[in-house]
Amino acid sequence: MESAAAREAPRAETPRAPVPPPSPAEPPAAPRVRPRLVFRTQLAHGSPTGKIEGFTNVRELYAKIAEAFGIAPTEILFCTLNSHKVDMQKLLGGQIGLEDFIFAHVRGETKEVEVTKTEDALGLTITDNGAGYAFIKRIKEGSIINRIEAVCVGDSIEAINDHSIVGCRHYEVAKMLRELPKSQPFTLRLVQPRRAFDMIGQRSRSSKCPVEARVASGRETLRLRSGGAATVEEAPSEFEEEASRKVDDLLESYMGIRDPELASTMVETSKKTGSVQEFARCLDSVLGEFAFPDEFVVEVWAAIGEAREACG
Repeated sequence: MESAAAREAPRAETPRAPVPPPSPAEPPAAPRVRPRLVFRTQLAHGSPTGKIEGFTNVRELYAKIAEAFGIAPTEILFCTLNSHKVDMQKLLGGQIGLEDFIFAHVRGETKEVEVTKTEDALGLTITDNGAGYAFIKRIKEGSIINRIEAVCVGDSIEAINDHSIVGCRHYEVAKMLRELPKSQPFTLRLVQPRRAFDMIGQRSRSSKCPVEARVASGRETLRLRSGGAATVEEAPSEFEEEASRKVDDLLESYMGIRDPELASTMVETSKKTGSVQEFARCLDSVLGEFAFPDEFVVEVWAAIGEAREACG
């Protein structure tokens, strides 16, 4: 029988491992600082140099340029990179090199021309500035439009038969022109870019005249997007450049437009797909408003494949 003393004896406790003192909380990772991207800009017909930053798409870019020079954004027809000339090879698209110099071409004189459509094709290639203005990017040699001296590359198409097309995309304008009846005259209202000689007096008072910009050949670009923030990316690869050029050529052939950014988007879409059928479905979901015909999609897929093989 257990004695009372034994019952009252305290039980030995199992020793506990010492608890280490709490370690100081790790500081949160510092947020990645986005580089401050500042671009130099001038009005193409002559102005001092301005500096702009903080834009993510073409409309915001135009607003920043307009603010820098005290003009309305709607005055800007299009921009070129590293050249003040109306050079469609230097046209600003969806990408800007981090060292690029931006020249803004603003509204100049308005003119009206009467055209009689004697052939199915007028000989115009249309593009747009991404902010509501469609303009002439190329005129085919020997075409109907080529015979009208008043019509020039760089002219913005403001109206067809007094019907304003401001705000229309390039493919919509090209479709309107294709559907005009033959043998019936129509009127184009055009706005040409402001020429340097329009500003001789003011240019003599400005600090700088437009010059060909000398820039570094950096490989990074700012990619402008219609939706979402702009991103800094590596410049396109040899394959991407060649494939985009081929697709842009097909856009001109089928639709009468040139749009390097649209071509680039189609090339990017192709990289995520493994067959022409999947490619067609992806194009419908991303670019459905264009309603690309099936034969065009097949040719685009083949052209991208050819570029991939040629570039290894």
